Amino acid sequence: MKTPSALGLLVLAALSSGCVTSYNARPPLSFQDLEYSSPEGKPWPVKRLALSDTAAAHGMKSVPEVAYVELNPEGTRTVLFIHGLGSYLKFWRYQLDTFAQQGYRVLAVDLPGYGKSDKPASFPYSMEAMGDAAHELVQKLGANKPILVGHSMGGQTSLSYALRYPEDVKAVVLTAPAGFEKFGPREKAWFIRAFSTSLVKSATEYGIWGSVRQSNFERWRPELDWLIEERVRVAKSPEFDAYAYANVRTVNGLVHNDFVRDSLHRVSVPTLIIYGEDDRLIPNPFLHGGEVRDIMRYGHSNIPGSKLVGLERCGHSVQLDCPQDYNQQVLAFLKGLESGGASAP
Repeated sequence: MKTPSALGLLVLAALSSGCVTSYNARPPLSFQDLEYSSPEGKPWPVKRLALSDTAAAHGMKSVPEVAYVELNPEGTRTVLFIHGLGSYLKFWRYQLDTFAQQGYRVLAVDLPGYGKSDKPASFPYSMEAMGDAAHELVQKLGANKPILVGHSMGGQTSLSYALRYPEDVKAVVLTAPAGFEKFGPREKAWFIRAFSTSLVKSATEYGIWGSVRQSNFERWRPELDWLIEERVRVAKSPEFDAYAYANVRTVNGLVHNDFVRDSLHRVSVPTLIIYGEDDRLIPNPFLHGGEVRDIMRYGHSNIPGSKLVGLERCGHSVQLDCPQDYNQQVLAFLKGLESGGASAP
């Protein structure tokens, strides 16, 4: 079982002593007003796309729109970044410009229910529906056979995408992915009972500091404080109710998705599994505990020809926690694809 780290104890001490910034007194911040930009402050152009095919496939009466960012549209190989539960495309802040500078056409999407995208109650919020949304975006933008880079829930979405549209994917990078961990019937029922909209909406600023900083990071630094500020301030916006509902529905979709775990042997494209060895969210610490390396090894052993990389002293949000190490490993994998060093199983 994992034990609290020295960082976790420091976080608690800092909170109790009042030496971290409080954002409670600042005005509400809408999702539409979130600043999507590079670490240097370079704004990213945000565009929108209507998901008419996804709406029709899932019986939606209205057509939702998703927000996305595109960098270096002239790039010959497309990389699509897919965020995790409760987050949005800005969580790839240390990747988008870096990968665009390496010559890739970079796409990053806010999935339905998250970030600047629409948050319709009628969207299924299943991993299949999330995969359909990402697939429709790619198809309508003419991004032939993208490399899917997904974090946590985005990893499970990427797996669903790759399993259901195998001819439309070049490779997959699973970043601390969900989808490998097994949940029994009672554990699934616990998730549904415990994770509610009231739970999402009732989180205090103290609790947000703990859940974001302690649960997701091992190398927290002040430049990441925007994660706390944005979460505290958007909770005051009228749109937050729809976001909370999307989170709850998505959790239901995550745990009731045995299709992905049971079909890992069918993944037919080159796959990199990369994770932080100090991940405190995988496996679920409330239900069965264990070690993240065992969960990732399970996925690695079941996905033919996959590559497994664990990064030391890195947490669940490994792409934000350890961006240099993460980028180095992922770019090396992608260059291997181009040189023939990584082939489909």
